Amino acid sequence: MAREGNLEAPTRHPLDWVSKEFYDEDALNTELERVFDICHGCRRCVSLCQSFPTLFDLVDESETMEVDGVDKKDYMKVVDQCYLCDLCYMTKCPYTPPHEWNLDFPHLMLRAKAVKFKQGHVTARDKFLSNTDGLGKFAGIPIVTQAVNAANKTQATRGLLENVLGVDKKAWLPEFASTKFRSGAKKSADYPVTAGKNTPGKVAIYSTCYVNYNEPGIGHDLLAILDHNKIPYVMVDKEACCGMPKLEQGDLEGVAEKKAINIPHLAKLAREGYAILTPIPSCTLMYKQELPLMFPECADTQLVKQAMWDPFEYFVARNRDGLLNTDFKHSLGYISYHIPCHSRVQNVGRKTADMLQLVPDTKLNIVERCSGHAGTYGVKKEFHANSMKIGKPVFKAMANDEPDYISSDCQLAGHHIAQGMEENGLKKAEMAHPLTLLRKAYAI
Repeated sequence: MAREGNLEAPTRHPLDWVSKEFYDEDALNTELERVFDICHGCRRCVSLCQSFPTLFDLVDESETMEVDGVDKKDYMKVVDQCYLCDLCYMTKCPYTPPHEWNLDFPHLMLRAKAVKFKQGHVTARDKFLSNTDGLGKFAGIPIVTQAVNAANKTQATRGLLENVLGVDKKAWLPEFASTKFRSGAKKSADYPVTAGKNTPGKVAIYSTCYVNYNEPGIGHDLLAILDHNKIPYVMVDKEACCGMPKLEQGDLEGVAEKKAINIPHLAKLAREGYAILTPIPSCTLMYKQELPLMFPECADTQLVKQAMWDPFEYFVARNRDGLLNTDFKHSLGYISYHIPCHSRVQNVGRKTADMLQLVPDTKLNIVERCSGHAGTYGVKKEFHANSMKIGKPVFKAMANDEPDYISSDCQLAGHHIAQGMEENGLKKAEMAHPLTLLRKAYAI
C-alpha cells in the first residue's frame, strides 16, 4: 500500500545522463505521463511557478480531464516553464525519493530539456544567453563596455534585441564591467593559516561569471571582509563558467565541457585544504549538487563538493569557531532580505540572515519565496510577464515597512525585485548585495 506523503528528508539519485534511454523520447514521455498524473492528483505546487498551472490547464481543458487526454506534443509547454529552481522538490512535493513513487519533477524537466537540446530544438537566442564566457569577452575593454552599456539603455537597441533575440525590452539587463574582478583582485596579505574546528583557515575564491564580468564590486567586498578577518586567500588559477546556464538549456555535454576545465583546478585547491567560496548561489549549487549528481563516480568532483562553501555559510561557521571579527562599526538599519531558491536548495539554513543579524541595531524582514527571475527566464520575451507575476508577492513583501535596503544573495534576483518594486509603485530602497552590506557594517 502506498504511503501518503514522504516521511523522510528528500534525497536525489544520480543523473543517468549518459545512457541511451535518458534521451529516448518514448521513454521520456512515459515518465512524463506518470509524473504528470501524480501532480494532477495532488496540485500542491500550483502557486510556485508557471509549469504547474500550465499542466493543470492542459488536463482540465482535455476531453477526458485526465493526463491521458493531453496531447504528448503539449508536454513541452510544461517543460519550457520550468527554470529548475527546485522549490517543488524541496518544499512542496510529498512524493520525492525515498518515497516509492520516486518523483523528482525538476530533474525530469531537466531530462526533457536535454532531449529537446539533443534534437536541436533550442533557439540561437537560448544558446547565446547561456554562453556567459563568450558574452564576458566584452568585459574588461573600457571602450567596448561603455558602448555596449550605453546602447543597451536605448529604446532602439532594446527594441532590436527584442525583435532579433527575443530579449524583452522591459527586462532589466546587467551591465558589463570595465575591469574584470579577476584582473583587479587585490592580492592577499601573508596572514598565518588559522583553522578552526568547523572551518579551514584559508580560502580560494571562485569568482563566478557574474561577479567577474558584471559586478566585480561584490568580489572586492568579499576580499575586503576576508582581509579584515585576517583570512589568507587565493584566486582559483583558471576558471570557466560553472555550467548552470548550460544546464538550464539541457546542454549537458556543454556542462561536461565546463566541468573538465574547472574541476582539476578546484580539486587541487581542495586537496591543499582550502575552503572554496563562490559569491553567487547558483554556482555554489552546481558544485554542491548538480555536478556531483552528473558525475557520481568522479572522485575530484566529490572532493570539490565537500570543499565548496557559500560565503555566509563559511562566516557563520567561522564565528562558531570563535575566529570571526564581530566588531561591527555601523548598524544597517532595516533590511528586506530575500533568500534565493538556489540558496535554499543547498540546505545550509538562513546563514546570510544569521550573519547580518549579528550587526547591532539591524533588523531583517526575511522573504523566502521565488523572485521569478531564474537566470535567463526573466529576460525572455515569452516569459518576462510571467516572471513579474511570479515575483509580485515577493516585491510586495520586500517593501513591507519601507526598508533601508533590499538584498538577495542572488544579485539577478535583487535587481529583478528592485524593478518589480518600482513597476508596482512600491517605495524604492537601496539595493545592495549581502556582502556589500557586511562590508558596510565593518566600515572597511
